[in-house]
Amino acid sequence: MSQKHERSIFADVEEYESDEEFSAWRRNLRLWRSTLSEQWRLLTDDSLVVAAMAILGGFILLAFVAPVVAPHDPLERMYTESGLIAKWIEPSFLGGEGDFLLGTTAQGYDIFSQLVYGARPALLVGFVAAVMTVGIGTMVGLTAGYYGGYVDDFLMRLVDFVYGLPLLPTVIVLVTVLGAGLDSIILAFVLLQWRTSARVIRALVLSLRERAFVKAARVSGASNWRILSRHIAPNVLPMAFLYGAFAIAWAILTEAGVSFLGLGDPNSVSWGVMLQGARVYSAMTEGTWWWFVPPGVCIALVVISGFLIGRGYEEIVNPELQVEQ
Repeated sequence: MSQKHERSIFADVEEYESDEEFSAWRRNLRLWRSTLSEQWRLLTDDSLVVAAMAILGGFILLAFVAPVVAPHDPLERMYTESGLIAKWIEPSFLGGEGDFLLGTTAQGYDIFSQLVYGARPALLVGFVAAVMTVGIGTMVGLTAGYYGGYVDDFLMRLVDFVYGLPLLPTVIVLVTVLGAGLDSIILAFVLLQWRTSARVIRALVLSLRERAFVKAARVSGASNWRILSRHIAPNVLPMAFLYGAFAIAWAILTEAGVSFLGLGDPNSVSWGVMLQGARVYSAMTEGTWWWFVPPGVCIALVVISGFLIGRGYEEIVNPELQVEQ
């Protein structure tokens, strides 16, 4: 005899709660999407920011297509027609021997190939370190600013301690202890640089939690997570992106400085490693500007682009800067 399964009296309630949760996620997603769209519109109104994003995008594209663009392996020694190592060859546009666009190093490596492949570790360090830095700083700032009390005291004392450590010397010490490599540079940078975004976002959250719309959400019974994700986090998003853009520039500068001192990844070629090689072999004394000028220009372009994008976000964060224009 077949049994007839009756519908649970709680089924309608469960479906309603499920639909309500799904609608809440859709509203949150729509809110974040509109926030990002508004920020993008404001950013693209500034021609300098658009140029900076184009330059940064060009380097990102170059990093992806490096095997196609680079004529040689960056760590492959070149040889002349007579079978000798192609050392100190001038660029081809200056009449140098062979087809080396930017000449060769004292070890016989193709400088143009190293320059193209050098974009990969520089951008990898910049973006990974920026995402991790801003992620940690934003979470610490949101938690400290919203909950306050002992949580705020503990996290801010931790921030004060990290602020007492100078960036580059401490990164050098940590990389020396952890071992040379990109992962050590990223970890050392993140351990120190999250402090700035954490403190600024915490101050912003302290102001936001006293606003009428946050108090109204709390009175209506909204959970802490809902208040943080829906009402507070979208309002600190421009500040997080601002410090993220600055973190990209500072991370690339830090990687270049650490690699210049010989603590970079020995198995890869970055712009900082190229500058370190040029220093070791006295390229400036020899007058081989084509070895150290191109990586220096690339570092400058990427770092300036990061700061210009940060400047654009600063105008979003501070509307008074827009009024002055």
